[in-house]
Amino acid sequence: MKSQQSGFTLVEIAIVLVIIGLLLGGVLKGQELINSAKVKSMATDFRNIQTALYGYQDRFKALPGDHNFGTNVPVAGMTLSTDTTIGNGRIDSAYNDTGNLTESCLMWQHLRLAGFFAGPTTVSCAAGAEYLPKNADGGRIGMSSTMQITAPTAMTGTFNICSEGVLGKFAKQLDTQLDDGNPQTGSFRVALTSAPTAAETIANISDSASTIVCLSF
Repeated sequence: MKSQQSGFTLVEIAIVLVIIGLLLGGVLKGQELINSAKVKSMATDFRNIQTALYGYQDRFKALPGDHNFGTNVPVAGMTLSTDTTIGNGRIDSAYNDTGNLTESCLMWQHLRLAGFFAGPTTVSCAAGAEYLPKNADGGRIGMSSTMQITAPTAMTGTFNICSEGVLGKFAKQLDTQLDDGNPQTGSFRVALTSAPTAAETIANISDSASTIVCLSF
């Protein structure tokens, strides 16, 4: 008596392939949505910081971090900067300065205590500190009047907001959303983390590259 071998029919194989295709499509679409949400979040970071800066300036007639209030503390808990340039209408320390009493560091405490942002108000600007705001990729965000990206031509705004550790593919999308799509011109620049002061051409920015992006205004 012969034993009968059984296997998958063409219909069953076709159904399995369709299911696999749908699963792969769902995974890819899900990743696309996640990436899109990250870019949107990063773009919102820039807009929110600008809005908070102008709001603080309108309320206190001073800049957060640069606010020279002396002993007349406008909001309980605000710390006075020891920068020699305090009160000059600029945020003079670098956006990623690690000194706790610098203007760019204290800026976040002033904005939070004034109600423009949520977050810790105990000042700590050491690398990786919880006090520091982060972007959707976990990189530090900061603002300064000292321009970070100066080549091939200097940025021209009074302030620049910089966001670190941004993947190249997101950086290029942000440039298209917020500026002219050219990472070497306009108010938005993209530099490689390995060369943080020089804006790169699109050809030099791979999708997986780690970048610093800065918006000048």
